[in-house]
Amino acid sequence: MELSEIKEQCAAAAAQVCDAAGLRAGDLFVVGCSSSEITGEKIGTHSSVEVAEAVFEGIEQTLRERNVFLAAQCCEHLNRALIVERAVFERFGLDQVNAIPQPKAGGSFATTAYRRFADPVAVETLRQSAKAGMDIGGTLIGMHIHPVVVPLRIGYQKIGEATLICARMRPKFVGGSRAVYDETLM
Repeated sequence: MELSEIKEQCAAAAAQVCDAAGLRAGDLFVVGCSSSEITGEKIGTHSSVEVAEAVFEGIEQTLRERNVFLAAQCCEHLNRALIVERAVFERFGLDQVNAIPQPKAGGSFATTAYRRFADPVAVETLRQSAKAGMDIGGTLIGMHIHPVVVPLRIGYQKIGEATLICARMRPKFVGGSRAVYDETLM
């Protein structure tokens, strides 16, 4: 698959997730990405900065146009820490950690985010404040999305060879069997 096609797919998939999740300006969107899986290899074995850059460019452009913040998840070698812009770190009151991701220790996607963000900050957790996200290649982003996490079905099931799983949050149901729920929040 061509890098331009990966970029286009990621941009379109991010737009579909934003629409399906009803994201608004100022919301937080988390992305986990295995460039190895996109190229058809096992996660963590063939990290590709070029593939990660295409993914980042497509998603970041879509989110920037909507004023939605991006959080780039690192791999398990950095305990799935995240790279965010300083504005996100401050706005959400997150805790900074000391790590600079590398392609083989943090992942190519997080490395790209660290290099491309104006003022990157590594944080340990988003405190479940993301409203939606994309998991490209089985990177396990659910812990960063506000409970309750609901899977989204969009027009893409794969980016390259990697399985794409998208999710959004919804408010918890409370009140039991007699409660009436707002259908727009489901």
